[in-house]
Amino acid sequence: MRGKFITIEGQDGAGKTTNVDVIKRCLETANIDYVHSREPGGTKLGETVRELILNSSDASIGDTAELLLMFAARAQHIEELIEPALSKGQWVLCDRFTDATYAYQGGGRRMPIGDIQLLENYVQASLRPDLTVLLDLPVDVGETRAGSRSDPDRFEQQKHEFKHRVRECYLDRARAEPSRISVIDASKGIGEVEASVARLIKRFIANG
Repeated sequence: MRGKFITIEGQDGAGKTTNVDVIKRCLETANIDYVHSREPGGTKLGETVRELILNSSDASIGDTAELLLMFAARAQHIEELIEPALSKGQWVLCDRFTDATYAYQGGGRRMPIGDIQLLENYVQASLRPDLTVLLDLPVDVGETRAGSRSDPDRFEQQKHEFKHRVRECYLDRARAEPSRISVIDASKGIGEVEASVARLIKRFIANG
């Protein structure tokens, strides 16, 4: 039996790292064999792209180059890790996937959505997440949280308007695909958010 594919999305500061751990505990409690990965990343090529895109001081990376790098890393990720795991019956938990590309490159960078859709279909074929957990919170709250933990990456350094477009694109996608994307109010207390995520995952597991 093919495994399930779960992704977690959200703006910086939304609590993805903490809630990935919540999801992992739910899977482990249910004795589900899974692999955990991230994007960009998950493979040697993907981690190289991650370093280039997130941490490079080279501001000359163009929007088109950035978009293509994301999908190049994703193609390798799918071929090397995601598809083999799913085919073996393992579940895959991924910190960000293509919804992030729509949000950051499409919403934030204002890249044509049609171009992203074309690349998505070419690289992924029919592969889509079975469940996406979207941690949503106001931009100013996310900025405060993210700013208190580490040096900002290239996306965290973007202006307020960029981040608003990212959030709105995420929410637009959730409205368009409510059966796949579940929105969690990440502005609430940590315990309340974790409990909401755990309930969602347990329900998903129970429904098969």
